[in-house]
Amino acid sequence: MRIPMINLYKKQSGYLLLIIILITSLQLVSFVAKAQTVDLFKMQDEQDKKDKKEKTDITTSIFKTTRLVNGQTIENTGSGILDVKISHRFGTVNTGPYNFFGLDQGTMRIGLDYGITNRLEVGIGRSNYNKEFDGFFKYRILRQSTGKVEMPISISFAPTAIWRSLKDQPETYPIHTSDHFYFSNQLLLARKFNDYISIQLVPTMVHYNITPTTAIHNDFYSMGLGLRERLSKRLNFTAEYYYQLNKYPGYNNSLSLGLDIETGGHVFQLFFTNSTGINESSFITQTEGQWDKGYIRFGFNISRVFTLVKHNQSTTW
Repeated sequence: MRIPMINLYKKQSGYLLLIIILITSLQLVSFVAKAQTVDLFKMQDEQDKKDKKEKTDITTSIFKTTRLVNGQTIENTGSGILDVKISHRFGTVNTGPYNFFGLDQGTMRIGLDYGITNRLEVGIGRSNYNKEFDGFFKYRILRQSTGKVEMPISISFAPTAIWRSLKDQPETYPIHTSDHFYFSNQLLLARKFNDYISIQLVPTMVHYNITPTTAIHNDFYSMGLGLRERLSKRLNFTAEYYYQLNKYPGYNNSLSLGLDIETGGHVFQLFFTNSTGINESSFITQTEGQWDKGYIRFGFNISRVFTLVKHNQSTTW
């Protein structure tokens, strides 16, 4: 009877050893597979970091259109794209129900902006305020970016020329055609902090070829401040303020508050402003309205873009 018992014991011991070897092998395979997976993820992360450093990511959509309210933004019209802009300012709200709170009156401008390249934009416009024509160009000097090229802000230069075609009142001195010209030079500095907040600074100089008296300087300096705050996917709050370092006598600083609404190919802007004029010389140096006295105007801007020239490959720089 002992011999069968010994054989049975040996047989059970063999099964037990086989099970231990199998479990150990499975644990070893699992450990190796896990180690290989961790190494692969690590290698992929290192490769992604390397690729990111070798690639420059341009920051886009700092603002939603090329105009914040009255003034320029850092944005440009894309290469080969025509942007048709219609801007309207109604009368002052404090005129009451007789003028339907300003809606019976109005100032408007129609403009055409075209992107020659992704860096250079040109535009022309005509406003019924003083029957003014304006033309400008805007050039991107630097663009906010991360990666291979680290640039914390975007910078653009935007000069504008304005011609007032309104007929002059009789004067004791001769008026020349050149006296009807004004010029502005603006440096736009902007940063998009995240998907919700963008801020812009606009140092500005406005030059008048002629002023009413020799006591009034020909050059006026101001600092513009612009803000965009995202409220939803298609809705943004905007604010624009121009502080005049030396004021044209009798005028105030321009302040505008509004909403940008994106609807497909349109950007629809609704706002309140104390400015009547729409080009740089008129709204920066000739703003008569005062917010605290109700001399503010409801207005809107409509922007519609058309692709005139299609490019096979767009160059972001």
